[in-house]
Amino acid sequence: MGVSGLGYVGINATDTRAWKDLAVSVFSMEVVDKDQTESFYLRLDDWHHRLSVTASENDSIAYVGWEVPNEESLDLLAKRLNDNGVATVLGDAEQLEDRKVTKLYSFIDPASGFPSEIFYGPKLEMRPFSPARGITGYRTEECGLGHVVYFVEDYAGSIQFYREVLGFRISDYIIWDEGEKDVTFFHCNPRHHSLAVMPPFGPFKAGDFNHLMLEAKSIDDVGYAYDIVQDKGIPIMMGMGKHTNDHTQSFYIITPSGFGIEYGANSRLVDKEWAVKTYDAPAMWGHRAPA
Repeated sequence: MGVSGLGYVGINATDTRAWKDLAVSVFSMEVVDKDQTESFYLRLDDWHHRLSVTASENDSIAYVGWEVPNEESLDLLAKRLNDNGVATVLGDAEQLEDRKVTKLYSFIDPASGFPSEIFYGPKLEMRPFSPARGITGYRTEECGLGHVVYFVEDYAGSIQFYREVLGFRISDYIIWDEGEKDVTFFHCNPRHHSLAVMPPFGPFKAGDFNHLMLEAKSIDDVGYAYDIVQDKGIPIMMGMGKHTNDHTQSFYIITPSGFGIEYGANSRLVDKEWAVKTYDAPAMWGHRAPA
């Protein structure tokens, strides 16, 4: 019993216009406007939405939503959170209407500090996803939205929480720069990792949201988007490269809200026979930070 995938992410944004331009021009997402506001949803598959951008005076992660298969599993997981000292709040009608789900519980993730939700029963659209330009689409069906990476204060305690309470399983580790940088990767479905956590280093501090990863169905979609990013002068966090552990070919940009989005393809999957390993570098090639 545990979460089964990353479902959705809510974003508070001071510059919704820049977010809309990024979503459409680079990621070819479909914008779904909210009623008479600057806020909007973003579609990238058959769900009503996967991202929600809300106009705000501050840039932040509003919530991270984790999917659970059914109501029984949801209620049991909420009880397990409560039994482990993490207070959950049953979602009200307004929240359910906004998230487009059947039932949810909200809580503050004690490891990352981010507002988080567990839910079941997302609303699916009969109307097909209509990308802003011709792309092959996103790999979400069996793998969820993608993955998130958090910086955490209590590294060992965080690993314990995600394994024993939320039900994640460890995929592997990367430890490099003589141990200064250390990442643990977790899976909850065939995606190599839906979550990764690491202790702070350099300019990063505990409680920072590092990035959200989105996976395209084709490396050509990623390459075309990389050209657009460079043509538009969108800030690049890391250039095109290939990871050692999940083999994803990707690049990272800095969003208008300050955190990163990784856009990649060709990620390998895990199965029941997966063997945990430790790598001594995050990239086979590339993934270089700009000068």
